[in-house]
Amino acid sequence: MKLNRTTLRSVEILKLVSKQPDGITLDEICEVLNLPKTSAYDIVTTLAETGMIHVAKGPKQVYTIGLTAYRIGVSYTNHLDVLGTIEPVLKAFSREIGKTVFYGVLTGHEVVYLSKFEPENPIITTATVGTKNPSYCTSLGKAILAFTDEETRARVIDRIHFRQKTARTIMTPEYLFKELEKVTEKGYALDARELEEHMECVGAPIFSQDGQVLGAISASSLYVPSEDYESLGLAVRAKAEEISRLLGYIGN
Repeated sequence: MKLNRTTLRSVEILKLVSKQPDGITLDEICEVLNLPKTSAYDIVTTLAETGMIHVAKGPKQVYTIGLTAYRIGVSYTNHLDVLGTIEPVLKAFSREIGKTVFYGVLTGHEVVYLSKFEPENPIITTATVGTKNPSYCTSLGKAILAFTDEETRARVIDRIHFRQKTARTIMTPEYLFKELEKVTEKGYALDARELEEHMECVGAPIFSQDGQVLGAISASSLYVPSEDYESLGLAVRAKAEEISRLLGYIGN
């Protein structure tokens, strides 16, 4: 895989700046990383404009880590704290219901899987930790979108490029909005073989202490016509509510 040189240089500059609490000059950045000054200047200017680094003006401009980078780091740390709390619960839940259980969050208009736990005799699932899937045809994505504030939800849906995964895949924003209304009423979402023909999944949202939706959990299994997916939805919702309380959420 070919890596983008400018992106790599940006990452190296961010790493270097983050290790200099008192700041670092452009000349020092160029010397340490062996970069041409013109290239380094373009990168740090862009990073400063986006808030990734902070510029302290003086006889020489000094660069320190920026607020945007700090917020990203805090968000990552918060997710680690969340995972540490919920993963033991998800592991036990997977064994209890005999299904593969996921925890995922919304990134852009897709869902990224952060945790996965399987029962003793798991089915093969294509989703693994770190992979992404569309939000509009996953129970995780729909559970998160349904409980996201209206402005953010509309912005996310506006960016979606609907693609047919199975004959049951939602293909229009209008249909998706109607589906999300049902999810809000029930408190859980179904992926009724919308992503993969042979898989049925049920998801429910996880809330933070301040009532913001953090992500969602889901239970996945091979589709069985005789299975009561509404009852499974209630079980997943109850487990999601339990996890939200563990994270400090006291709302309804």
